[in-house]
Amino acid sequence: MDINLLGFMPALLPVALSPGASFTLVMSSALAGGRKGLIRTLAGTALGIYTHALLIGLGITAMIISSPATFAVLKISGTAYLLWLGIMLIRSGIRANSVSVTDTKHSVTLKEAWIANVLNPKAIIFYLTVVSQFAGKQGGISNYLTLASVHIVVMSVWLLAVSRTLVFSVKKTNPLMLKKYVNIAGGMLLIAFSVHAVIR
Repeated sequence: MDINLLGFMPALLPVALSPGASFTLVMSSALAGGRKGLIRTLAGTALGIYTHALLIGLGITAMIISSPATFAVLKISGTAYLLWLGIMLIRSGIRANSVSVTDTKHSVTLKEAWIANVLNPKAIIFYLTVVSQFAGKQGGISNYLTLASVHIVVMSVWLLAVSRTLVFSVKKTNPLMLKKYVNIAGGMLLIAFSVHAVIR
């Protein structure tokens, strides 16, 4: 196995630690669904990362990228999906003032987190251009799955730490106000990611 784990870490950290769609969804789920919501979203994101590893290991990602029409459809679908999730988060945040805490407990499902990750063009490009450089000369599914596992561990540790801080702060703050601001800000970030993907 000629996988380059040491070289992979510096390339991975900026991606895993930067705020993106997964970060936004996890923060919203941690606030709305507590530990269960957090775990569901992390699990869906992890499944998305493993899906990318499998697709690139099987050569399917390269085929998708080589067809401009197919990649354009995927990019539009991913952008529309992030836009829809952003709007849903903003609506949830706006409604947080007018309903009780228990009525606003909708968090992202495992399936929604998985779809958001799989349709994310940034993740596809990252696995094709960056991760493939560290998978060794032969690549292979096992190498990609190993790198994906490292990605998941780094991402999970980071998001668990940040969400724990967020959920802990709920005890000191009005939960409805915190939910309102996190969901509206998170929704706006998802919409911004969608717009950025379109104009890029």
